[in-house]
Amino acid sequence: MAETGTNKIIVIGGGYAGLRVVEKLAKNPHNEIRLFDKNSYHFMQTEVYDLIANEEDFAQVSVDLFTFCMGFDGNVVFTKQEVCTVDFSNKKVITSAQRHKYDYLVIAVGARTKFVTDVVGLRTHAHGIKVLHRAMHFKQKFEMALFKRVEQSGTTCSAINIVVAGGGLSGVEIAAQMASFAKRFYRKNNFICRKLSIILINSGEKILQGLDEKLVTKSDERLQELGVSIRHKCRVAEINEHSVTLSSAEVLPMDFMVFAGGIEPNALVCDLQLEKNERGYIITNSHLQVSHHEEVFAIGDCTTIYNKNSIVAPTADTAEQTAEICARNIANLIHKKPLIAHAIKSRGVLIALGRNYAVGKVYGIYVSGYFAFVIKKIVERVYAKRLDMHSCKGCKKIFID
Repeated sequence: MAETGTNKIIVIGGGYAGLRVVEKLAKNPHNEIRLFDKNSYHFMQTEVYDLIANEEDFAQVSVDLFTFCMGFDGNVVFTKQEVCTVDFSNKKVITSAQRHKYDYLVIAVGARTKFVTDVVGLRTHAHGIKVLHRAMHFKQKFEMALFKRVEQSGTTCSAINIVVAGGGLSGVEIAAQMASFAKRFYRKNNFICRKLSIILINSGEKILQGLDEKLVTKSDERLQELGVSIRHKCRVAEINEHSVTLSSAEVLPMDFMVFAGGIEPNALVCDLQLEKNERGYIITNSHLQVSHHEEVFAIGDCTTIYNKNSIVAPTADTAEQTAEICARNIANLIHKKPLIAHAIKSRGVLIALGRNYAVGKVYGIYVSGYFAFVIKKIVERVYAKRLDMHSCKGCKKIFID
């Protein structure tokens, strides 16, 4: 497409990667961008733990996609429709309502919680937290359970039993944040009944497999300090309404279970006629293009990113880096310039481990405690501020019109 013409670009997915690529592409006034998502909001998953622990509310962890897209110079439109499939031969995105032609396509649909089918009762009785409505549902049930224990004070004092399945980043952070919140809740209100049992199920020998050893040790110590029990080298075998059976045959009482045992490709990825790897993720080349379609890119968690034959962890930071490379390569295609190969790597990791405490490694430097917590909050606030800038511009346009 010539620079003097209009470049029709479709972005599927309003996550970290999708919004970043829209921001970058919108700088070219010749780009006509349409963003698709089945939800009308962007969910900041890195802050879900604060949402559940009442550190932040719904408005602070979400961004309205309509106002966000209106905050550009008229060349970005949001369409709240779920994409059913893509006709790659005719360059059309197909939804339940209509078909949309594109010159360039960016697939940024992310990943979803993998509810293992061979675990009896998992989908029925476990909570996932990667999507906002599930996180909100769990938050409400947890708060009601705390309230019921308060009502029981002076008569009975039964424990709240929470099982968190998954010893990766999500599982560790949610276990720590809930333990920290409950301790503060009981201490602040001087309740007699303070029984809370949080058990983290980890399939490996250590939590946070693959992360830096110092971060693993610090995180393990923090969990112990918060009273979180860890069951190593076992998995969830079966779940019913009130208990969880482990592969070790141990049966744990359970009021709530959070499942953070892994992710899998989004449903749309499974249906697309594209080349995928053994785990079902879209295969991309070094320029983030899919096979056989140079005008189609896949970014964020729906593809697997490698750096020197090692998989780069699928984080918000990684997703935004893929978005920036993707935007540059689409611009290069438009201008008929050589494409650039990515060299994406993790710039750091910050692990939230309860109120006012985090551990991390940023650009090779170890941080922990309140200082690490402040850094994490700054990173989150800078991201939110950037999105709010566009949303505020969109709101002003609504009221002026």
